[in-house]
Amino acid sequence: MNWDIVAGNWSQFKGKVKSQWGKLTDDQLKVIGGKRDVLSGKIQEAYGISKDEADKQVRQFEDLNKDYRPKSPS
Repeated sequence: MNWDIVAGNWSQFKGKVKSQWGKLTDDQLKVIGGKRDVLSGKIQEAYGISKDEADKQVRQFEDLNKDYRPKSPS
């Protein structure tokens, strides 16, 4: 997964993140802004888990979404 592409298309991608980690608030999603390290930290905070566990969850999420391509505007 290319996080530069994710960051550039965050408004399209954040729904996938919200589906995976429903405890993340809209304000947290704004702060994350498509940055992998910030996502991991916010998951740690929201779920009270270790950094290693949060990183593991993000890696699994990346594997599930490795073929992500942003939708072209119509």
